[in-house]
Amino acid sequence: MTTKYINQEVAMLFDSSKCTACKGCQIACKQWNVLFSPLGLNENKFTGSYQAPMDLNGSNRLIMTFKEKRTESKVRPVEWAFGRRSCFHCTEAGCAMVCPTGALKIQPNGVVSVNKDICIGCQYCQMACPFDVPRYYGVGDDTAKIDKCTMCWDRLENGMKPACVSTCQPGALHFGPRDEMIKLGKERVEFMKSRGYDKAELYGEKEMGGLHILQVCKFGREAADLPADPKLSPMVSMSQLSKPAAGLAAIATAGGLAVSLIAAIGYRRKKLSVEEARKTWTTRQRTEGDKLVVDELDKMKKDQADQGSK
Repeated sequence: MTTKYINQEVAMLFDSSKCTACKGCQIACKQWNVLFSPLGLNENKFTGSYQAPMDLNGSNRLIMTFKEKRTESKVRPVEWAFGRRSCFHCTEAGCAMVCPTGALKIQPNGVVSVNKDICIGCQYCQMACPFDVPRYYGVGDDTAKIDKCTMCWDRLENGMKPACVSTCQPGALHFGPRDEMIKLGKERVEFMKSRGYDKAELYGEKEMGGLHILQVCKFGREAADLPADPKLSPMVSMSQLSKPAAGLAAIATAGGLAVSLIAAIGYRRKKLSVEEARKTWTTRQRTEGDKLVVDELDKMKKDQADQGSK
């Protein structure tokens, strides 16, 4: 095993000005990660858009988005705005902060890795993500597990670039040390501006503490439907109340507040609140969730006993 890409902070740079929307990256992602596709007759419905699927789901970790942009040019009245939608691997990753089992973890190189073996399918990560990225397969039964981009962690461990980067023929995807990707992205933005694309910008340098999927937005972030100032969900700060060993009442109080307060302030992603998510939990998920609380209480009791004996 080589540590070429796991012992330093890395990032991927997507240059929308070079992208041809061939979707080769989508296919490479599905092939390398063995993600299923509907195979039944007419299961893939035509939506009238070149974008397919229309959003991330339990078997698609990456999609290329298609958006037409009207212009005032008589020669080119319509311009395509191609975008890339997947996990951004945030430095301040709210999904990892609220994950009760540690299935999501922020690695030293910036990648937010996934351990499906300990995922209980609670869907808290999806609600905590400001980009509405994490998805699940098997929701409603005992197989519910998170599915999101892992930056092809198994490839990184072996000194290989992510599958999507390796297959990109027009050179719209780059991968390497994050500082180098930022420099490359800024140079590309300046080039685009010199060609008349005044709204061109680099997205991800500082958002959410710094993203590890950077984007050169040819027409600006608005054309890619990227939020101007993404922030951590209130759910994250509530979840942190249960972590410090500040007395047995803290975790019990936090457990109730995490549901009632978040619902009260109206935080929703895709019209899904924490209370609603809990209703979809299976018996297995509830059992494992209850076990986590018991384990945390036992740990806090032990910590308090140790402090009392000193």
